[in-house]
Amino acid sequence: MSVIKAVNLTRKFNHLTAVNDLNLDIPEGEIFGLVGPDGAGKTTTMRLLTGILDPTSGDGWVYGKHIQKEAETLKDNIAYMSQRFGLYEDLTVLENINFYADLFGVSDLERPAKTEELLGFSNLTPFKNRLAGKLSGGMKQKLGLACALIHTPKVLFLDEPTNGVDPVSRRDFWGILHRLLREKVTILYSTSYLDEAERCKRVGLLHKGQLLKCDTPENIKKSLGVNTLEQAFISIVNDYEAHAGLGGGK
Repeated sequence: MSVIKAVNLTRKFNHLTAVNDLNLDIPEGEIFGLVGPDGAGKTTTMRLLTGILDPTSGDGWVYGKHIQKEAETLKDNIAYMSQRFGLYEDLTVLENINFYADLFGVSDLERPAKTEELLGFSNLTPFKNRLAGKLSGGMKQKLGLACALIHTPKVLFLDEPTNGVDPVSRRDFWGILHRLLREKVTILYSTSYLDEAERCKRVGLLHKGQLLKCDTPENIKKSLGVNTLEQAFISIVNDYEAHAGLGGGK
């Protein structure tokens, strides 16, 4: 079953093509990594697939809902954690979770158990009365994830969630994500960290709005005879730019 599907999805901003003829097909319970440097089109792709931004052309569906025609109902089944997720630093951890529970219409009946589950899930129970502004960067990201999950979404969009976070917190964050996969949550994860991309089941290598390669990390490395995804990405980008007449970069 395709949970996230994009067909020739394109978005232009005046003369700039931010996403160009993107095709994706992501099944249930997969973590798919959208990989590329700043300006590659990762955030634009996320905003298109979550119904925040309209495409210039092409189509997309998330959990059976059309991203443009059914954008409002689409939001019932998804969560989108942007690069600057809207935590309120003058509220406690628990108050932030309750705020998002209100926002998503989580009932009073199911809220206490769900809140306790998420606090335990993210190891935030001991800090539930701490102001969000007093949390470390890694703890803020885990709180952001807890807030995004309060309404039990089927599809999770994470836009560079560990950017600037320390290695230990990044490891903890990934531990939480792999537990979500066991619950058949489908995750689209954007990152510029190639070591993180290695943890995804499949990755799409994005460069200047163009999807250059889509496969498992192992298959990509094997096809090019390299040891790391970083080496593979550099090789693929250089080959693309050479064929596009842009010259191979270093």
